[in-house]
Amino acid sequence: MTRVKKAVNALKRRRSILFRTKGFRHGLSKKERQAKDALLHAGAYAFNHRRDKKSDRRMMWNTKISYALKGMNKSYSKVMGGLKKSNVGLDRKILATLATENPEVFKKVVALAK
Repeated sequence: MTRVKKAVNALKRRRSILFRTKGFRHGLSKKERQAKDALLHAGAYAFNHRRDKKSDRRMMWNTKISYALKGMNKSYSKVMGGLKKSNVGLDRKILATLATENPEVFKKVVALAK
């Protein structure tokens, strides 16, 4: 069997791993084995937290809407149900933006939820 020298390929792989772990703490950015393991974990966390971010944003929008409605003595659930029944096609993101930036328009939209 012929001899295979893999110095160039191994060096490229090592360099790319260490380059991607630049800024990690302790040995995670210096030692090849720890860096490889850290990259695997970082990829898994990034994947999971992309999904978590969506749910965090939705919770934040709900809180903003609820807080704005509290000043009008209305409940979040009744207003959202009323908007759905009156076929208002605004999502929570838009409603939260209206509640914080244009309270007058938000009051008009809430008035539609009867």
